[in-house]
Amino acid sequence: MTPVPTGPAAPMPVVDIDLAEPGAFRRPGGRARAGPAGRALGLVRLHGRPLGMAEATGREPGELWQALADAVLRDSPRAGAGAGAGPAPVGGDAPPVSVIVATRNRAGMLRDCLDSLLAVEYPRFEVIVVDNAPADSSTKEMIRREYGAVRYLCEPVPGLARAHNRGLAEARGRITAFTDDDTLVDPGWLTALAAPFLADPGTGCVTGLIVPAELDTEAQVALERHGAFAKGYAPRTWSLGAPPADPLFPFTAGRFGSGANMAFRTELLRELGGFDPATGAGTPARGGDDLLSFFRVLARGRSLAYEPGAIVWHRHRRTPEALEAQAFGYGAGFGAYLAGALAHEPRMLPALLRRLPAGLRYALARSRARAALGEGPDVGPRVRPDVRPDTGRDAGPGSGPGVASSRIASLELRGLLYGPFGYLRSRRAERRLRRLAAHDGRGTPAHGVPAPPVARRKRGEWR
Repeated sequence: MTPVPTGPAAPMPVVDIDLAEPGAFRRPGGRARAGPAGRALGLVRLHGRPLGMAEATGREPGELWQALADAVLRDSPRAGAGAGAGPAPVGGDAPPVSVIVATRNRAGMLRDCLDSLLAVEYPRFEVIVVDNAPADSSTKEMIRREYGAVRYLCEPVPGLARAHNRGLAEARGRITAFTDDDTLVDPGWLTALAAPFLADPGTGCVTGLIVPAELDTEAQVALERHGAFAKGYAPRTWSLGAPPADPLFPFTAGRFGSGANMAFRTELLRELGGFDPATGAGTPARGGDDLLSFFRVLARGRSLAYEPGAIVWHRHRRTPEALEAQAFGYGAGFGAYLAGALAHEPRMLPALLRRLPAGLRYALARSRARAALGEGPDVGPRVRPDVRPDTGRDAGPGSGPGVASSRIASLELRGLLYGPFGYLRSRRAERRLRRLAAHDGRGTPAHGVPAPPVARRKRGEWR
């Protein structure tokens, strides 16, 4: 029999609690659950507003609930007055939203994602699934059999950016939101995403909080301890007109959010030509499509907002092999994004060259500080959240999260160095594809989004 892992690398349940509901536990995505006992990672909220995540242990559910609450109240800088004030309800001003989910050969995961999306509390939205280079028709059949209100599209050419562009071309909402098929969304997700757009007409993009949906394997625990996707629990806004202290801004696009939880003004994203199809999963670039779009929104003079109340629960990769591929992909995507940023916005090259010396010193100093704390790197796609789980004691040579984090960091660095070459390979592949399309007369939206369809509301398509 395989021994059950113990210690700081061991799997644990993920729970959701609210300080306004003492003793109550929820599952990721909003469903009520019986309280666990033992060790758990919990998202702690106040009146729905996330304050932080904490890891704690309790001999029975009530003790665990209190331990999680105490950990965040002690450590979170947002646990004081006003921390529970979330985005204002959108009410009658709610702009229609198109939600796009790209998927490929994961019908089971997609089903859970769609169930959470259709439970979202928002007055007007549509859900569009884009099946990217599917191996069979199982996803199409499942949607037509079980989800009559969901629109199904197929993009035969592999690439996440292509799939997103296919959905964008058909989107009818004034805002287009994106998430992945391996996520669960919170019931208030769209309300929180829409609020910054309503508050400021200059906001071009909004991102949200991504937290783990499960920590069932050691690989998932390792990624979460490394930093995962979380960007903190305080709302932020970035713009070229009011730059932050970060000397590499606006090139540190990984600080702004991630593609599993992002939304854009539809008209603006179309003006930008959608996502660069030479980036993203499924291409030699391996990623960077989301980061490049964030950068281009800022370069266009619009602002980008991070709203932690817009919560998505992400299922991390479950096996060490998948985790290592994902870590390399994160680094490669960041390198591809930097190459793409200069390809799309060459006028920004002087700004990058001016910022590089100070930026490298800044990144090196932060990396050394994080290394002293046993944490992962702070460059590339992720940053430290306000409250991180305790890493525990060293589990010994060759084991435990410290070694896993070092391996992840190494793979991200290798990916970062590869990224620009991957982007160039993708660009060459795109040129070949366009030549082939021109030769057989088919045409392709490779470097742009086709004109949107005439907006119309059909029965069952808007929720």
